[in-house]
Amino acid sequence: MTATERTDSFMKGLIRRNPGEVEFHQAVREFVNTVMPYVMDHRKYIDGYVLERLTEPDRVVSFRVSWEDDKGNIRANRGFRVQFCNAIGPYKGGLRFHPSVNLSILKFLGFEQTFKNSLSTLPMGGGKGGANFNPKGKSDREVMRFCQAFMTQLERYIGPETDVPAGDIGVGRREVNFMFGQYKRMRNRFVGVLTGKGLELGGSLIRPEATGYGCVYFAQSVLEHVGEGLAGKRCVVSGSGNVAQHAIEKILHLGGIPLTASDSGGFILDPTGITVEKLAWIKEHKNEQRGRMAAYAEAFPGSTFHAHARPWAVPCDVAFPCATQNEVNAEDASTMIKLGCRLVCEGANMPSTLEAIARFRSKGVLFAPGKAANAGGVTVSGLEMTQNSMRLSWPAEEVDNRLRDIMHKIHDRCVEFGGDGDQVDYLTGANIGGFVKVADAVLAQGIV
Repeated sequence: MTATERTDSFMKGLIRRNPGEVEFHQAVREFVNTVMPYVMDHRKYIDGYVLERLTEPDRVVSFRVSWEDDKGNIRANRGFRVQFCNAIGPYKGGLRFHPSVNLSILKFLGFEQTFKNSLSTLPMGGGKGGANFNPKGKSDREVMRFCQAFMTQLERYIGPETDVPAGDIGVGRREVNFMFGQYKRMRNRFVGVLTGKGLELGGSLIRPEATGYGCVYFAQSVLEHVGEGLAGKRCVVSGSGNVAQHAIEKILHLGGIPLTASDSGGFILDPTGITVEKLAWIKEHKNEQRGRMAAYAEAFPGSTFHAHARPWAVPCDVAFPCATQNEVNAEDASTMIKLGCRLVCEGANMPSTLEAIARFRSKGVLFAPGKAANAGGVTVSGLEMTQNSMRLSWPAEEVDNRLRDIMHKIHDRCVEFGGDGDQVDYLTGANIGGFVKVADAVLAQGIV
């Protein structure tokens, strides 16, 4: 049986066992496509049924979250925690509050998180969770009541040696702090059970910046591997939230030229480049005023706003998809290739479709998958866990240096398993590099 035939057979069984979970199917297929040849060359993984075990979560918890809004109305949402794999450490992964949250999305994220955490070099397993709650438009007190109700249901399943959640879309420092307070009240323990906390609660410096910074550090490592750097490169960035803002910030630090940012309404193009001053305006406008990116074109003459569009038709050297899953499709990929894009570095989770990835790889575009390129967030979350365990706080420079060093090590791991010279297959390297550590740990622990 060929690797393709074995992959098709494997996916047929997985889809049958997990009907309708299209995001989960996509994530597993992308992974298995590249890992299967390696698995077939190492019989112990087939005999140990490792792929089948690693695509079945250890545990899936679903619960009702009942809370009261400011008008006295009783509301109910659905909460989840997917504890995917703890073979190399306690479950670690974010909580997402968004109306789109469902089991398929959380299983895809938890599956990806398992191998991302493995690549990080830190002892962390993979998990993900959240609720179909939308914090947008809610008052601080409504968000507090929801977070407290959510943690009331979740606290029995988590702990500093068991499962350490963090933030994700819709869950920032405010939400993490509310959940931490409720956990502390219920358990009477001040421990590092959540990461992304405020500094006064034991949070780490550089945590808000980590995913965006780490993504750009990874891109710099990819370019340095071929004898180049980010300086002078035209960069297209999607998104305007936390990841995109800090990716733009680090692009500027390293001498790149960020040209775009976006939100659900469209994207802005600034042909002269987004400067430090313009980025400060974006942060104020998005974070404090909750405004839309369309206003950027009014604030900065010479820039343009493109409604209901994504920035992938803008000529660039490097693309940073930092918004959401499946935001780059096959047509986008063809356009980017035609316009000379040489590196796609994923800041979001699974922002490129399978068809887009195939086109990038077939045309020799350097493709850095999210499980490697956006591992900076969970890396600093792991460093926050370390600081909490040691009861100390490292200065920002030390955390940033550790982040940069780990992202470089992740790059080296991808090179180790993804080929030599200029033609590194970063997708294969990331998948196999993450898989080997987890798979060997699974086998070492016996049938558990």
